[in-house]
Amino acid sequence: MRPPLLVLICAYAIAVAGLTLMPGQDADGDPWRMDFFHAFYVITYTAPTIGFGEIPYEFSGAQRLWVTFSIYLTVLAWLYAVGTIISLIQDPAFRGAMQRARLRRAVRQMSEPFYIVCGHGDTGSLLVRSLTERRRRVVVVDHAQAAIEALELRDLGVYVPGFQLDAEVPDHLAVAGLRHRWCAGIVAVTDSDHANLKVALTSKLQNPSMTVVARALTTEGAANMASFGTDKVVNAYDGFADRLRLAIVSPDMHRIQDWLTGIPATTLPERPLPPSGRWIICGFGRLGRAVYRELRRLGMDVVIVDEDPVGNDCPPDTIPGKGTEAATLRAAGIASADALLAATSDDADNLSIVMTGRTLNPDIYMAARENDLTSKPLLQAADVDLPVEPSYILASHILSVLNAPLLDDFLDQARGQDGAWQAALAEEIRGVAGGIIPETWTLRVSQARAPAVLDALDRGTDVPLSAITQHPRDRTQPIDCLPLMLVREDQLTLLPEQETRLASGDRILFCGTHQALRLMSVPLRHVNNLRYMISGESIPDGLLWRLLVHRRSAPRHAR
Repeated sequence: MRPPLLVLICAYAIAVAGLTLMPGQDADGDPWRMDFFHAFYVITYTAPTIGFGEIPYEFSGAQRLWVTFSIYLTVLAWLYAVGTIISLIQDPAFRGAMQRARLRRAVRQMSEPFYIVCGHGDTGSLLVRSLTERRRRVVVVDHAQAAIEALELRDLGVYVPGFQLDAEVPDHLAVAGLRHRWCAGIVAVTDSDHANLKVALTSKLQNPSMTVVARALTTEGAANMASFGTDKVVNAYDGFADRLRLAIVSPDMHRIQDWLTGIPATTLPERPLPPSGRWIICGFGRLGRAVYRELRRLGMDVVIVDEDPVGNDCPPDTIPGKGTEAATLRAAGIASADALLAATSDDADNLSIVMTGRTLNPDIYMAARENDLTSKPLLQAADVDLPVEPSYILASHILSVLNAPLLDDFLDQARGQDGAWQAALAEEIRGVAGGIIPETWTLRVSQARAPAVLDALDRGTDVPLSAITQHPRDRTQPIDCLPLMLVREDQLTLLPEQETRLASGDRILFCGTHQALRLMSVPLRHVNNLRYMISGESIPDGLLWRLLVHRRSAPRHAR
């Protein structure tokens, strides 16, 4: 911006100064020279318009000659300035700087909790969509221009600032709001363990109290991130293998975990149970290794099919090949196998394995890895029994951590219960969910979250759990929610009874519908409604109602 402005200033200065030096005559024919004010005035209207006349007196020949020179000088200066400014506006670096300034301003003006999501690939985009659907504020950081452009094109309902920056650079995270007072947490879901590790390290060093959730691609990376206090490290492949083992040994617990950690408002999955017989795994990458390890822990018979058994350090009895050919699957014993997992890194190969395997053994249980979200319709068309969606697994797990920090503790406790307890709980969750994945949330009995409850407790009133789990307009009707766990100091209570008395500082984990979450907020915040929920007594509490009650209770002569 500086050179065109300097050129304009210099051109005007030369034109004005020269015009003051040109000799002229006034109306009486006496010698006269234009002062700086009139010279500046004449040049000002002459430069962009080629003049409106000769004022205050008719110009002399010298003045007309100089004004002619000034016209060419200033017009050329304007052409240069305007051209330069247009080029500057079109310059990607300038536009990037302006965009970053606008985004910084948007982040500075945030006045409610928000999360920073580093990486806007499949997992990041699922997370951003799920968070914004719950009216959570999000800031996105991604080094790829295409990822930020894709974010800008999405209709998310709320504005999501997206920075095209390298998340590995600490200053870039500060720009995105890492030190902002409303920054509630940071989620590192890039496709690089190194980048996720640096994001987690930077966040814990610069803001230790912040919730940090990171994606890990390898077991070693997960251990490294967990070593310095990362709040949650999620490995999609290890997570899937663990769930697969759970589905085989404890189907009801698997359903509970599947439903409580799914993306809310999506269809409640009712998947066929995986068999505990002989498995064939095509592809011994990260997914194949994780599943092989878990199935072998269960003592199951597993056959590996891989293109490079030596290079990938496969088990000794591995069948060489991709699994897309019928001969390879026959050599692996597809005719007598109970399940087939297509776990290669290529979706086309996985689909080919599924179709070939089904041709050779129509009754076999099929599982297939989905590397790209765009392949989802093809896998659905292939009628795969168990799609392995790393992006969905990561996003749903991270979302459950952000929505309900107590959920992991609850799932650990639930795994220790017997099968009958788990089966009964699964049916209760199905009952309140209404066919869709339920919301999970944590309620803390505090002044900020439950002021009406805390007020009642301070006045010595007992508040049962049922006072917040019934309909605020009809306390005989329960709302669609289920209290899963109560945490009081260090004591955990699974499935607390409705008669449980609440205490200040209690933390309660719930699951249920979004409407139940909304209805629950009424008695938590409104004293009169909580009184009705506890005693059944409804006392008018609004200003108008209080005036009417006062008028009705007053003596007739005083009305």
